[in-house]
Amino acid sequence: MKSMLQRRWWLFLCAAFLTSSCWAQKVAFINPGKSDEAYWVSAAKSMEAAARSLGMELEVRYAERQFPVALEIAREIAARPDGQRPQVVIVANEGAAGPELLRILADKTKVFMAFSGISQPADVAAAGEPRQRFAQWIGSLEPKAEEAGYITAKELIAKARAQGLRASDGKIHLLAITGDRSTTTSIQRIQGMRRAVEEARDVVVDQEVNAQFNRQRAQEAAEQLFVRFPQARAVWAGSDQMAFGAMQAWQARGGVPGKDMLFAGINTSREALEAVKSGRMAALAGGHFILGAFAMVMIHDHHKGKDFARDEGAALNASMFVLFGPKEVDLFLARYGEDRFDAIDFRRFSKVHNPQLKRYDFSFRQLLR
Repeated sequence: MKSMLQRRWWLFLCAAFLTSSCWAQKVAFINPGKSDEAYWVSAAKSMEAAARSLGMELEVRYAERQFPVALEIAREIAARPDGQRPQVVIVANEGAAGPELLRILADKTKVFMAFSGISQPADVAAAGEPRQRFAQWIGSLEPKAEEAGYITAKELIAKARAQGLRASDGKIHLLAITGDRSTTTSIQRIQGMRRAVEEARDVVVDQEVNAQFNRQRAQEAAEQLFVRFPQARAVWAGSDQMAFGAMQAWQARGGVPGKDMLFAGINTSREALEAVKSGRMAALAGGHFILGAFAMVMIHDHHKGKDFARDEGAALNASMFVLFGPKEVDLFLARYGEDRFDAIDFRRFSKVHNPQLKRYDFSFRQLLR
């Protein structure tokens, strides 16, 4: 009886004062990255800024790049009593964990897949499409990751040509250090790199190795690659941290990154941005960390009755990546350095707040204008 009276009193206060905390849409994000990993911390910080801008509440839980931990977090959320679960849980299909996350959560709450969606045949067979096998899987948003691989490889090749870094056979010899073979975005980045190489015609990929987005693994792999392929003068990496691992291996051999070996990476850690400015990083693409914030916009609009699936489909792929040169680096650091995203009014991307919008524009380039 006492708890019922307390609940009624709380509802009365909500109605009387219209406090946002009473009625705010509650969202949880099972962050697949590490709590000290620059990319995933920036992603979470931008999502928190979007939540504040849109009047939502966001709970962030880090899986620390351990997919079993992501599943444990999902089970804990699913086991919460009715009324205490978030209305939407945002998950990523990192390490092909997406189908299992859906199985755990979709009977209990709505699910939105972001960053890495389900597109590989085995995953599609297991989970289907949004709103099909799992009715409460309301949608997904992915970056066009193939673009990142393509624009970084193309820039890397162009700079290798300009610096005359050809081998004795007249070709540019390139080494590729990839993330993993099960995450959609990793696979697509590799495909983009391969497309740029195929178009170039004067480039040879000596070897592709997998380093699981890990800096140490990339360093160890590069140490062996530099011995095996002494004519290689360009390294394409699927992340900035793997590029830095390879750089460390090259420097240990007495090499000079940006001079006698060129490196390309993806993501916008401060270290990577500073490497662009110094010339140590020949090509860098990023900006896609903002995807989670734009996922919050879509979830907000869906909650307010503007269903994105009616106009654009339940599964969206957005062009987000920017190729960072010194100018872009300066703009980015001046506006968003130290993960300062509260200056962005995320309501301007919402169809609820801007009824004239027909299609979402989630490019990062517009945030650097």
